[in-house]
Amino acid sequence: MTIQIFGTAKCKATRAAQRFFAERSIAVQKIDLREKGLSKGELASVARAVGGLSALYDRESPRVRERGLQHSAPTGARLEALLLEDPLLLRTPIVRDGARAAVGPAEEAWKELAEAATRT
Repeated sequence: MTIQIFGTAKCKATRAAQRFFAERSIAVQKIDLREKGLSKGELASVARAVGGLSALYDRESPRVRERGLQHSAPTGARLEALLLEDPLLLRTPIVRDGARAAVGPAEEAWKELAEAATRT
């Protein structure tokens, strides 16, 4: 399975993840969250891998302020709906390889994903 990197072109951490895998000659599929978000199944899979939906919600993103969500703490079904409706609320990058995933600038987790990708 190819490693997928979900993020945006302007995100420094997303570019760092892309560079990390390129330096190791590991093929990745880049998905720009401005164009396409995660499907409901992908979101559920990534959430399971990283410890829940709250780990995916970027409370510090400019998009949270734009939408007036900075004083709310969505959870459960409401949070899932928000993340499916507006992928720019997700922490980036989301690096995914099947059922394994990492969110944010998590170089140690990227190393594990890279090692697993080179073994297969």
